[in-house]
Amino acid sequence: MNPSIFDGIINKDLLDGTHVQLKSTKLQKYLCAENGGGTSLVANRSIPSDWETFRLWRINDTYFNLRVLNKQFVGLETQGNKLVAVSNTAGDPETFHIIRNTNDPTRVRFQASNGQLLQAQSETSVTADYGGSVSGWEDSDPSVFIINIVRTLQGEYQITNGYGPDKAPKVLQDHWNTYIKSEDFNFLSSNNISAVRIPVGWWIAHDPTPPKPFVGGSLKALDNAFTWAEKYGIKVIVDLHAAQGSQNGNEHSAARDGFQEWGDSYIQVTVAVIDFLAARYANRPSLAAIALMNEPQAPGISLDTLTKYYQAAYEAVRKYTQTAYVILSNRLGPADPTELLSFASTLNLVAIDVHYYNLFWDGFTKMSVQQNIDFIYNSRSNDLRKVTTTNGPLSFVGNSKIISIF
Repeated sequence: MNPSIFDGIINKDLLDGTHVQLKSTKLQKYLCAENGGGTSLVANRSIPSDWETFRLWRINDTYFNLRVLNKQFVGLETQGNKLVAVSNTAGDPETFHIIRNTNDPTRVRFQASNGQLLQAQSETSVTADYGGSVSGWEDSDPSVFIINIVRTLQGEYQITNGYGPDKAPKVLQDHWNTYIKSEDFNFLSSNNISAVRIPVGWWIAHDPTPPKPFVGGSLKALDNAFTWAEKYGIKVIVDLHAAQGSQNGNEHSAARDGFQEWGDSYIQVTVAVIDFLAARYANRPSLAAIALMNEPQAPGISLDTLTKYYQAAYEAVRKYTQTAYVILSNRLGPADPTELLSFASTLNLVAIDVHYYNLFWDGFTKMSVQQNIDFIYNSRSNDLRKVTTTNGPLSFVGNSKIISIF
């Protein structure tokens, strides 16, 4: 999209889940949460890696929490001004005001909840007690850090929390009103497109007042899509793209900071979302299928947990419809692509959802157009044959992307 929907956000490069590394200009070393968290912060690393990477939680335009590898938050120790990463929750001691140099926004200072600036006077101690001048941004100043952004997330969580509760509702409503309209369904139908797959987030079941930072309106957008689909003879696949807790840690699953949290403890609330969708749309003639979850990631989600969820969610759908398909997504990552076949064979009207990406690997960019086409015909067709068995569940390619090489 151009212009980007993110363009109106202040400090749009510092959204929830932005991964940053912080280098002391005085010491020329990176801040580090020793052992990935659970102890003190130091400033003694020459080369940054996971322990030296912090994930932002955005409070507002300039106030943030910083989460470390082991999921603790950086904050002030209980008594004193030393920086530690020991708390599993974020409160005032774990909240920092990021002050950026107007002329060079990569140079920043951090003001802690005690009102003092962070400083790295030595490699073994990072404290919130800087009392020097703040008129300049010289390298010799121990309160100045270089912020290096190594990953960003741009999902609905980042949009809504980035704009905040006052602006986000209008931004999203304007987007829903203009991005996809009735004319688009007419165009699809006119070009012999017979079905659409529509991604939704778990908060749709709480519309019109979903938990913050999400905003109301997505349910009305989905209702509109069903109406337009029926007008132009198009079938609809409703896809739970974002499960509460995030099933893969990616931005399109509404992860706040890139951590994958979904598991057994989230099964009940996720089934409730599927129940809500099935109850609402089971009698709509355009409903073709409900996809129970998009791209669960292995090994973070075990096969046992996933099939337990799929069984419960399948039964929720079948309470309302015996004719809509139920789509089960294969796990991405280190998982056997055939692992769901025996489970799915015990269910009625199900399909295995497989996703193939001809990108995320430099080799595809080095192939010619014809080589990319041949790869799909040969390698991808072999992949599909593995998950397609006689009298077994159907296969459904819910997502397939090829890199642009023009």
